Amino acid sequence: MAHQPHRAIFFHRQLVVLFAVAAFVATATAETAAAASAPSPDETQSAASASFLRARCATTLYPALCHDSLLPYAGEFQTSHSRLARVAADVAAARLRALLARVQDMLHHAPRTGTSAAGGGGGGPSEADALHDCASTISSAANLARQSSAELAGLDADDAGSSSSSTSAAGGSSSSSRRARWSVSNAKTWLSAAITNEGTCADGIEEAGIRESPSGKEVDAGMASVKQHTSIALALVNGIPM
Repeated sequence: MAHQPHRAIFFHRQLVVLFAVAAFVATATAETAAAASAPSPDETQSAASASFLRARCATTLYPALCHDSLLPYAGEFQTSHSRLARVAADVAAARLRALLARVQDMLHHAPRTGTSAAGGGGGGPSEADALHDCASTISSAANLARQSSAELAGLDADDAGSSSSSTSAAGGSSSSSRRARWSVSNAKTWLSAAITNEGTCADGIEEAGIRESPSGKEVDAGMASVKQHTSIALALVNGIPM
């Protein structure tokens, strides 16, 4: 019986140790769960970029297309108006170059007659003529979209308009502010000209009477798509705060 008090003390100590270990494990688990549930800086930035994109795309004629086509580049533009507009111009230029490649491929198989596809020997433009003109105008539109992107790249990464407006309010006529306005104006002009060129291609397809032909339908659908992307880029340029 003399050993019973020692055993009691031993078991008591074991219980204390077990309770301490259990408490430590519970605390560590809670801290791990809290850390896992807290958003990382990258996740916070990503959410801010997505929210910014939704708001900006809502100002365009094609908000859903705007959001879906530009969301993959959220890490590039983050919450910058100028960078977002530049990315949109790049996307428009890429779409135009892809359509140009397709039209040039069609040219290799287009009939080279002197009459239009609508029939009649009136000497109207042939399918090859219409596609050749489209290739020229699409190429010009792609170059204009690319020029717009390059012009916007010269703007301050954090939206030159924000700082320039405060400079103007202070009564100063900042040269950087003037350059920013000039760059935005150029980008607007070139994107507007790109849209005009896209319309010229569509008109040529109509005049040649090939809108219902397989190539005419494909080019017409392609032009409708690239015009939407160019329109989005122009709207986002218009939204750059100055």
